[in-house]
Amino acid sequence: MKIRITQQQPAGAMLDGVPWPDEGEEIDLPTAQAAHLVASGVAEEVTAPEPKPKRRTKSQDEGGG
Repeated sequence: MKIRITQQQPAGAMLDGVPWPDEGEEIDLPTAQAAHLVASGVAEEVTAPEPKPKRRTKSQDEGGG
C-alpha cells in the first residue's frame, strides 16, 4: 500500500530498520503496516489521481466526429 508521510518524527526515529521518511515522502509498505500508520494519523493513503475528462475537439462540437 502506498502512503505519504504527513508528520515528521523526531531525529533517530526508525521505520523497518531505516530512518523515518521525511514529511511528504511517499513509501510503499505492507497493507497492515501502512493502514496502522494511516490510522495513527502520521500518514495518508496515496490514491491514483482521477482521470481528467477528455477534451472535446471543435469537430466533435460541430458533429463531425
